[in-house]
Formats: sequence, C-alpha cells, structure tokens
Amino acid sequence: MYRGSASDLAPLAVALPIVMACVVLVVQRWASRRLADLLAMVAAVAALGLCVALVAAAKDGRVVTWSGGWEPRGGRSVGVVLVVDQLGAGFACLAAGLTCCALLYSWRYLETAHGHYHALMLLFLAGMIGFVLTGDLFNMFVFFELMGVSAFALAGLHIEEPDSVQGSLNFALINSFGAYLSLMGIGLLYARTGQLGFAQLGAKLAGHPADGLIVGAFVLVTIGFLVKAAMAPMHFWLADAHAVAPTPVCVLMSGVMVEMGVYALARVYLTVFATSIPAPVVQRTFLTMGLLTAAVGSLMCFAQRHLKRLLAYSTIAHVGLFLIGFALLRPDGLAGVALYVVGHAGVKGALFLLVGLLLDRFQTLDEGKLFGRVGGRHPACWMFLVAALALAGLPPSGPGLGKAITEEAASAAGYPWLSVVFVLVSAVTGAAVLRAGLRVFLGQGHRPGPIEPAHQIGAEPKKPETEHPLRRTPSTMLVAIGVLLAGSVVVGVVPALAQAVGHGAGFFGDQAGYVDQALFAVPATPVPASPATWWSRSGLLLGAASTVLAVIIAGISLHVGSPERGRFLSRMIAGFELVRRLHSGHIGDYVAWLIFGAAMLAALIGLPLLP
Repeated sequence: MYRGSASDLAPLAVALPIVMACVVLVVQRWASRRLADLLAMVAAVAALGLCVALVAAAKDGRVVTWSGGWEPRGGRSVGVVLVVDQLGAGFACLAAGLTCCALLYSWRYLETAHGHYHALMLLFLAGMIGFVLTGDLFNMFVFFELMGVSAFALAGLHIEEPDSVQGSLNFALINSFGAYLSLMGIGLLYARTGQLGFAQLGAKLAGHPADGLIVGAFVLVTIGFLVKAAMAPMHFWLADAHAVAPTPVCVLMSGVMVEMGVYALARVYLTVFATSIPAPVVQRTFLTMGLLTAAVGSLMCFAQRHLKRLLAYSTIAHVGLFLIGFALLRPDGLAGVALYVVGHAGVKGALFLLVGLLLDRFQTLDEGKLFGRVGGRHPACWMFLVAALALAGLPPSGPGLGKAITEEAASAAGYPWLSVVFVLVSAVTGAAVLRAGLRVFLGQGHRPGPIEPAHQIGAEPKKPETEHPLRRTPSTMLVAIGVLLAGSVVVGVVPALAQAVGHGAGFFGDQAGYVDQALFAVPATPVPASPATWWSRSGLLLGAASTVLAVIIAGISLHVGSPERGRFLSRMIAGFELVRRLHSGHIGDYVAWLIFGAAMLAALIGLPLLP
C-alpha cells in the first residue's frame, strides 16, 4: 500500500475545489469577474494535476487513505476511507479536464452570474471527484448529493425563465427520489452487516447467497445510480435538464455525470455484491436494460429537431451501450467502456459547446430556424461534422476505439450479435447529429418543420448566454472546443493510454484484492491486463461500417418531409410520435416511470433468485 505523500493526494483533490469555491464566493463581492474566472480555472487545473498524480500513484495497486489515521482493526473500522485505483482516478481526471474546458469556454459567458456560477462548478467538480474516489457506500451517497445539488442549481441558473425552472425542478425531484431509494438500500445493508465500507461489505457478504434483503438492498442502492445514468425508463429528466442548462454545464452533465451512474453500478456490484448475486442474473438484467435504453435513446435522438435535446438523447443511447459493456462482466468489457466514455465525453462536450455558439449568435436551437444560417466557412462547421462522424465510431477516434474493444469483448463473451447493436446505435445517433450539422451549417436537404413548444421544455426562444449576442467567436471558446476534440482523438491513437486502461480494468474487478488492500494493508497482487485493448481488424471494419451507415442515413433523412422524396421515412418518423408523447415534461409521469423501472429491475434480479 502506498504511504506518505501519495496517501494525501486523494483528500486534497476533493478538498481543494471546495475551499476554492468558498474563496471565489468571498472575493466576488469586491473583485472583478476576471478574477473569479482565474481562481476557478486555477482550482480546476490544480485538481486535474492532483488526479493525474493519483493515476500514476495507483499504477500497481490502490492508494488507500484513512482520514485522521482511523485505520481498521480486525476487519472493522469507523474511519472515512478513500480507495483509489487507476480507473477511479481516471474518471476523476475526466471530470477535472471537462471542468477546465467548461470554465475556459465560460470566460465570455454568463456575466450576470459572476462568482456563484464558478463556486457551483467547483462544488460540482468536488462532488464528482469524491464520488469516484471514496471507498465507503454512505460517503458515496454524500458526494452523490453534493454533485446533484450543484447540478440542480446550475441547470436552473436562468431562474427568470419558466422553462429553466421546470426543467431543473424535474431534474432535482427525479434524482432526489432515486437518491432516497438508494439511502434506503444503504440502511438495509447497514442493518445486515453493521458496516458501510465497500471492502467491509464485500467481506461480510462473501459466501452468503442472495436472500430477499440482499436483493432488495442491491436494487434500491443501484436505482439512484441508474436514475443518474438516465437508464430507460428512468431517463425522462435528462433531455429536459439539458434543454435548459447553461451550455458548459451540459458538458459536465452529458460528458461525465451521467456516466458516473454506470461507474457506481460497476463499483458497487464488483466490490460488494459480486459473491452474492450471480453473474448470469446481472448479465441478463443489464443486457436487457441496456438494449432498452439504447433503443429508446437512439429513436428519440433521431426524431429531435431541438439541438440540445438531440444531443441529450444521443447520450442516453450511448449509456445503453455502456450498460451492455458492463453487463459482460469482463475486464476487456470494462476497459472498452472506460475508453468509450472518455472518447464520448470529448466529442459530446465539443458538440454541446458548438451548439452553445449557435445559441449565443442566433438565440434559437431549432434545426429548422437555423437552416443554412451559418455557412461552411466558419470553423465550427467542420468541427461539428467531424464530431458527428466520431460519434458514429469513425476510426481512429476515441469513441470508435471504445466501441471496437467492447464489441470484441461481447464476441468473446458469447454475444457476437451485440456488434450489430453497437453499429446501429452509433450509426443512428451519428446520423442525427450529422443531419443537423449539414442542415444548419450548409443548408443541405429539406427545411424541417418548427418545434412544437407545448410538447418540449426548452423549445421556447432563448436569450443569449453571453452578455451580448456574439458576432465573432472568442478564441477561448474555440480553444476549449478544439481541446475536447483533440482529447477524443488522442484516446484512439495512443496505445499506451489504452493499455493503461486495460491494466486498470483488471484491478477494478478484483474484489479479493480490493478487500485485502483496503482492510488489511496487503500489497496488491498483479492482475492480467485486459486481453484486447487496441484496434483489431474487425473493430476497424465495424467502425467504418457504422460511419458509412451514418452518412447514408443522414443523407436520406435530409429529404424527409419533402413532397418528392422520403415519404416512407416520414411515416416512420411520424411513428415515433407515440414514444415522444411519453416524454411529456410532467413530473408525475416521470415518477410513475421511475417506479415502473424500479419494479422492472427488481423483477429481473429477484425472480431468478428468490423462491
């Protein structure tokens, strides 16, 4: 186990953004906006540096930190523990890196928010870092709430707009309901074991077959995480929240916050419940839920004309693919999902920032109203189109590599047909984004009809998020977008990064090693790296196939609704209306679907295990 300075890095990475958020709130009373920008950026960059140091420190095991020196005795403890492995530290790096880009973009942004915006962004970052580094289930819930409360406030930052209030309220109520269900599950586990640490819970439950209490605790604990992950049918809040949230906040929500729900599911199952709830049950459950989520997300994405909602549903579709990768319960599947998440975060973050530029210039996000208004000479045009192709899985992009490795893992696990699912979902979501880019920037195809405001939160005309409408794009905004796109490409072209992720995935799934190192200070034992952590011939071919299919679908869909062509596809799009109407924006409907999803999850897990 690492000692000395390495053990101090994790608490510092969590505490630094919180302290700096307080500093920003104090100095914003008398200082200029630029000082708040600078302090927030310095804090985010420093947090990123600490997280990178944690990745290096955890390369051969885990960094275990018992706050206040309250180390366990006899396998029991009362102290607060942070247990850092490479995959967890990598997620913390992703959160800090996206926060840096979001803050860089914000230098000419939301002038009226002043220091409150920066403080909330730093608290959001602290919650995300603590969430992935903690080794305690209750503390994970605490950081879950810190992350959630900050995100709720940021989503409703435009408090003067009714849609902003409604969207953020839906976000807050649905996620809070899920969090309270998780807290109930934590209480059941504490009643059974008297412990809350992941390692302690895993040790206590080892060898005990699943009974009603264990199954109920697993279902309740994971519901809150799956609501955050926007797993269907618990996903309804996500598009409403993205439609009204400030653009830099969407980068964090879609790029890393949602994916942390999948991370938490994997962490809790693999360290606590892996020996109690059989792997085949978990596989069937989350393959089913992942397929449902991918199908709903991709269909709704393709049917959208509001650009932020389109991107939000694309995120839901990809969450379905991430859940499928987790359900394989293989190190190479986890490695593929981790690389997919990082590549997706860069591409999706860049797309949201590009959409933000359109909003600041034209005060609308309606694909029809933006038709042909930008032109192909602006750098944003080609950035948008490249990002759309990367989202479809174009080699050698990061999303393409993650997709390829996960497809290989699925074939090795006995599910070769899942490659078709990955190709179709990637192609449909990439085609939707590509279609929007070709219409908005190049004026290609048929102008779509207007969005019906009565059916969509955030569809009303919006004020620019900058102080004044932009005539020229500030260099800081373009740099932030370029960094995100470049980061996504790096994931797909640097073999050492993929190998490190594969190595980290082996440690992530090693429950016995986690327990030994966290509770008994036993040195970490080497684990084999993921067997497939780089491009294969089939991965390249499937990536090219999904990209070509996306281009074909986008080309056909450009003419949907025209009098001459595309009538069959127009009728197909009209058939999506039934699914669209389920996304009503009414909180009561969303709560009902959350309860239905919880019952569905309980049935899939409980029926095979309980008499």
